[in-house]
Amino acid sequence: MKRMLINATQQEELRVALVDGQRLYDLDIESPGHEQKKANIYKGKITRIEPSLEAAFVDYGAERHGFLPLKEIAREYFPANYNAHGRPNIKDVLREGQEVIVQIDKEERGNKGAALTTFISLAGSYLVLMPNNPRAGGISRRIEGDDRTELK
Repeated sequence: MKRMLINATQQEELRVALVDGQRLYDLDIESPGHEQKKANIYKGKITRIEPSLEAAFVDYGAERHGFLPLKEIAREYFPANYNAHGRPNIKDVLREGQEVIVQIDKEERGNKGAALTTFISLAGSYLVLMPNNPRAGGISRRIEGDDRTELK
């Protein structure tokens, strides 16, 4: 059973944990003086490509550069003549100085930069816009019965 646990006993910190049974699958800690950047969208520039990590570092305007793993790079950033045989190589996909639109997936923690993605999602009241995302295309679980069947 999935549950959301909220700890707001201390004024200087709010903690929200998402658990499935006894397994923690997300934890957010908010401080009133700290600005949340998660889900913010930025135009960034690739500053370094690390083939050993299968990732790139992106300067999106923060003090530390963000971390963009290969699996979070949309196909639209791949070169037009790119033919993927097996696993793609990040050096073949991106180049230093290339501009990318990124969204913060996970906040900066400690001395590590934010985790980024190129699979942008914009949530509204009635839908979530997910352009260029192959994982998109679902239907809200809040819609039930005939309405849900009709949308499928």
